[in-house]
Amino acid sequence: MRLNLKNTPEQVELIKAMGSKQQTVAREAQEAFAAFLGPVIQQVLNQAGTAGAIYTDSSFDEDDSPSYPLDLYYGDGAGAVTVWSQGIAGGLPASHVEGMAELKIATYRLDSAVSFLKKYARRGRLDVISKGVERMAQEILVKQERNAWAVVLKALAEASSDGVTALGTGIVNLAPGSHVIPVTAESVMQLHDLNKLLTLNKRINESFANGTPDSAFSNGITDLYVSPEVKEQVRAFAYQPMNTRAGTENTSGATAVPLPDSVRSDIYNNAGTSEIFGINIVELNELGVGKKYSTLFDTFDSGNIAPNGATTHSTGAEAWDADEDEIAVGVDNSKGSFIRALAVNADSGSSFTAQPDDQYVQRQEKIGFYGALEEGRICIDSRSVVGLTI
Repeated sequence: MRLNLKNTPEQVELIKAMGSKQQTVAREAQEAFAAFLGPVIQQVLNQAGTAGAIYTDSSFDEDDSPSYPLDLYYGDGAGAVTVWSQGIAGGLPASHVEGMAELKIATYRLDSAVSFLKKYARRGRLDVISKGVERMAQEILVKQERNAWAVVLKALAEASSDGVTALGTGIVNLAPGSHVIPVTAESVMQLHDLNKLLTLNKRINESFANGTPDSAFSNGITDLYVSPEVKEQVRAFAYQPMNTRAGTENTSGATAVPLPDSVRSDIYNNAGTSEIFGINIVELNELGVGKKYSTLFDTFDSGNIAPNGATTHSTGAEAWDADEDEIAVGVDNSKGSFIRALAVNADSGSSFTAQPDDQYVQRQEKIGFYGALEEGRICIDSRSVVGLTI
């Protein structure tokens, strides 16, 4: 993430005024810069985060207590639902059973502060000020992403649906009801596995009468989040033959067939592909063997892909291990099941509020800024998330 302030006479004059030795002049300039700072960081956060495509924003007044009506998501046939939410920033997402009522959303504050010497302001050092603002935005973004993905991974680890017990031929599912299935060949994702995941999603999204749901209810998996290593395997679809039958991987390709030439050409010409079977393939560095989100998922599944899940290796069924396995996360964004309750300032209309940091006195020759936003992340319907263990 790079954030640069424009080098205009007005900007330079404002920055220099912030370092003025006259307290009233410096304070007024800091207030003006803080008012400009909030919307800029808010825009950066909205564009840079990977979880933004998963969550739907639900704004509320910053002095309010946010809630969401659960009956918007379920028909008369549903009795109670399980909701995953996070009570505090960095805390453990918890499942909460709620009847058909207003669900109160727990929110938390994400904040950051930055300071620098007044002499940089007096010299008009826009580069120094820009780096400070950039650092503030990065700290908020890291906290946001960690909390957002914690709810997604917790919901995936604990999700269970009755329809999964009736899966078709070729579906290896060691966890009755689990939304997570292993790939056919260890450490290799094939089109066959993606096809299995689509079948799993169809079974999960049965209607409350165990029939075919209204097509408007779910469009199926819209996005698949994978590691760079799995994306490498997707790029290899352009030149590697694909095995179309369940079983052991055939490295020689003797019993495998290629993709259609048109698909292989598209993958090759585009240096990979961002879409297969209408599913967006999104690459995350935090996914992969031993990486941050894999470790987080391993913590939530308590040694097994809950409830009762596992992954398959050449030695047989084993508990899922972040040091050996990785997870690919499929999300159905058409449901709107992932909600971010976001506090909005009634005066400015901004969700991120920046203010001059008043902890510094004149003799310290420092100025600083403090910024924060208040949000809450919840998953209302776990049927919108599935996974592949690789």
